[in-house]
Amino acid sequence: MAFGDLLEQVGSTGRFQILHVTLLCIPVLLMASHNLLQNFVAAVPPHYCSAHANISQLKLSPQEILTVTVPLDQTGKHQSCRRYVIPQWHLLDKNGTFKQEQQEDFDVDANLQECIDGWSYNMTGMTSTIIAEWDLVCDLRSLNQMAQTIYMGGVLMGSVVLGSLADKFGRRSLLIISHLLMAVAGTCAAFSMSFPMFCLCRFFCGMALSGVGLNTFSLIVEWIPTRVRTGVGTLTGYCYTLGQLIQAGIAYFVRDWRWLTLAVSSPFYVFFIYSWWFHESSRWLVLSQNYDQAIKNLKSVAKINGRHEEGDKIDIKMVQESMKKEMSCSQGSYTVCDLFRTPTMRSMTICLSAVWLSTSFAYYGLVMDLQKFGVDFYLIQVIFGAVDIPAKIVITVTMSFIGRRPSQSGALIIAGITVLINLMVPYDQQTLRTSLAVVGKGCLAASFNCCYLYSGELFPTIIRQNGMGWVSMTARVGAMVAPMVLLSGDFIPWLPGMIYGGAPIISGVAAIFLPETLGSPLPDTIQDVEDRGSGRVSKMPQKEAAVLQDTQANLLKQVV
Repeated sequence: MAFGDLLEQVGSTGRFQILHVTLLCIPVLLMASHNLLQNFVAAVPPHYCSAHANISQLKLSPQEILTVTVPLDQTGKHQSCRRYVIPQWHLLDKNGTFKQEQQEDFDVDANLQECIDGWSYNMTGMTSTIIAEWDLVCDLRSLNQMAQTIYMGGVLMGSVVLGSLADKFGRRSLLIISHLLMAVAGTCAAFSMSFPMFCLCRFFCGMALSGVGLNTFSLIVEWIPTRVRTGVGTLTGYCYTLGQLIQAGIAYFVRDWRWLTLAVSSPFYVFFIYSWWFHESSRWLVLSQNYDQAIKNLKSVAKINGRHEEGDKIDIKMVQESMKKEMSCSQGSYTVCDLFRTPTMRSMTICLSAVWLSTSFAYYGLVMDLQKFGVDFYLIQVIFGAVDIPAKIVITVTMSFIGRRPSQSGALIIAGITVLINLMVPYDQQTLRTSLAVVGKGCLAASFNCCYLYSGELFPTIIRQNGMGWVSMTARVGAMVAPMVLLSGDFIPWLPGMIYGGAPIISGVAAIFLPETLGSPLPDTIQDVEDRGSGRVSKMPQKEAAVLQDTQANLLKQVV
């Protein structure tokens, strides 16, 4: 008897599984809100240097104050980071209108200073942001991107720390802790009195996000049968997509950054409370030799599913017999170093690392700078979220009929090309720029879908978890670096777009050198991978096809 048979005995798709998966998926709806929160809480409002103190005593219109206080840049717009040393009254005529010709004859650069009295912000469309509250503009504008990098650093740290702790203390315990950590850290972020405190709280939010995502995935797939894992995995992935649309709706109605942060964090208190009901994975309990609790959980599931009698038949001997294979496989000792020991494994790992890093790098570089498109960023967030739906459908079809390698390579190359084309489109053509960006974002979302499945099929069974952990780490590194690349635009405006577009194209070319896995058996050992490097392909046996469905369930991890 295999553990799958044991799961069938207690009811593999009964009331417990339906309720279990539903409750686990609800928090996924708000995970996108935290990933993309920076777009809204750190939106940069139009800003100018505050006027000189004596000007406030005069009866001047806001436009007149700008005229005598703030110079124009080369495009004819008021500068954001400099003002005149003294008000330039001669720039007003007797009717109070601006004289452009007088500005042209005036030596501007010799009479300018920084915004020593602070800034004035145009908060139309929002009531507050961290940018306006802590003056993260001009010389401090890099702190905006740093905040998102710190958050992504928390995601990386959480995947390393909470992932390993989950293997030691259990999925349920770490999920409960992660829900509480997200609620508390998010609440503290909402009431932060300083920018460093805000960044620290966001770091812990990132850690909690990893804990929620990883343990949600584990608890779902370890309590449902193989035959439905692909469908459940896809459904859960769409929960994250729906979460992007929900985030835009919440941000539209909650325009204050503190209340918005609280709105997407406080539901995790509810998730924390009901997560105590979750049953720990019996698979993990058996591997941890906690047989009594494993049997207790199985009997509880049988009772909920209306199979009380079948549950009473389960004993320690039956459980040990069902998990014999898993227990024997868990005794192997492999490390990340084994990913680089042999030629084919080394080449494959390097190519996959490039694919994951560039996908995450370009994805977050695109979705974390919505204001650059000149379109209402609530609308663009909805469009960016909705495009994932057809993108995932298309990539699923191409992976099934054309193959994994051309799908992965094509998605990355098309994404890169659209980003590069956007560099040549004038800023005033907003519709075209937005359309290209939407296509690029859809391709990158499709690339995410593909690389989870593809990587799971490429890495051998004995080291698959290490391999998936490694490439996931490179993806998070890409997400950390992406916001900082935006700063290069202050020196060379086209450079960020060139980097964001070039990286997917390069990795798309690298993906061409990966072996095709469509219809091929899953490798069990490193030697199987080396043999496959010779180009030999065989038909996938029925047992391998069942294991492949387990691999496809890795699509759930996209929510991380």
